[in-house]
Amino acid sequence: MDNNFRQVPLNKLVTRVKVGFVGSCEKFYCKSTEGYPIIRTTDLVENGINYNNLKYITKEFHEKNKKSQLNHGDLLIARHGDNGKARIYNRHSPSQALNVVIIEPDDSKLSSYLIKCFFEFDPIKSQIANASSGSVQNVVNTKIISDLLIPISNKINYTEVGEILSNLEYKIELNNKINKELEAMAKTLYDYWFVQFDFPNENEKPYKSSGGIMVYNQELKREIPQGWEVKTISEFIGNNKGGDWGKEQEEGNYTQKVFCIRGADLNGLNGLGELNPPERFILDKNSNKILESHDLIVEISGGSPTQSTGRLSFVIDETITRFENPLICSNFCKSFSLKNSKHFYYFIYMWNNLYDNSVLFGWEGKTSGIKNLLFDSFTQKYFVVVPNESINQNFYEKINSFHKMKQKNLKENQELAKLRDWLLPMLMNGQVRVK
Repeated sequence: MDNNFRQVPLNKLVTRVKVGFVGSCEKFYCKSTEGYPIIRTTDLVENGINYNNLKYITKEFHEKNKKSQLNHGDLLIARHGDNGKARIYNRHSPSQALNVVIIEPDDSKLSSYLIKCFFEFDPIKSQIANASSGSVQNVVNTKIISDLLIPISNKINYTEVGEILSNLEYKIELNNKINKELEAMAKTLYDYWFVQFDFPNENEKPYKSSGGIMVYNQELKREIPQGWEVKTISEFIGNNKGGDWGKEQEEGNYTQKVFCIRGADLNGLNGLGELNPPERFILDKNSNKILESHDLIVEISGGSPTQSTGRLSFVIDETITRFENPLICSNFCKSFSLKNSKHFYYFIYMWNNLYDNSVLFGWEGKTSGIKNLLFDSFTQKYFVVVPNESINQNFYEKINSFHKMKQKNLKENQELAKLRDWLLPMLMNGQVRVK
């Protein structure tokens, strides 16, 4: 940085730095209709704040603990184990914060988003790491945050810098919202067609609701549309590829460079979370394990008491183009293809429907304390309905267009994030100026 920069304590650039309620407030939890949402450290996720599973506290608690109350635009930082990552509270409804540091911005000086960008800036992250390492359990407290020295230059128009960076972030968020809507539409379509059996009949009317003939099936213990078959899941499965882990560095015959999809990457592969597959080197003779379009990946080891094994992900052509190296899956996963590729999306949503309804908890074993999916037993014994060819083809075409768009948006997000991360330090230290 040049001599135009001066180091300004953060508390001189914001309205206030405070700490939310510290400790446990479970005795004040209540129904959502009777209270106010509370943001806990567990609600602070990698890409922001997860508003889907919030707890609610009583009106009495909310009004008593004014210092914990949140306003739109406040920044939240976990007090433990998160290295000072900042998230923006972007809701207008009253809320509370638990065990987090709260920064109230002064928009006349720095916007919320620009403050968040400073917390992604290496000089700031170093200050937090150095200050936190000397405290009990690496606590990030209000003093650490308040005393952060922010490099400020009169020659930088921070309003314009914030607009550039926030526009990039806005486009990423917009793509994520579009993808979320596309996924919701796909799940709804699956439910209507293959759970409720209200797929369009020859007159484009909902089949079952319009009096379509239903026949009782002994294996499923329920009625299914006339003419539809029932098979075990294994009868859908064609080629098994398995997984590989290879070597961290190239050595000997381990020369094929790949990205390895682990259980932690499955959600991110299809746009539902972070994606950071490690780069590995596998044997040339194992190149047959490289994932191709319409391959599926299932997690066969892992899970938790509240999450079963069996998470499923998949790749299509548009997925593969997001990566510089070919993809494989790890040894804790299994990859395979289907006998009929047109069953691809039906199989995905059928499997995920079983997973979401906790069916796979009943098909797990344990080895050395690690849960394992009894994949062969499950797929060979579990029966599912098989849609007729025309309905299956119609579903495939509709859902395929959704996922092509989703993967296109995810690739664009990767490029936007790369541009944002490249611009951030140069805009902050004055290497690049806004004209």
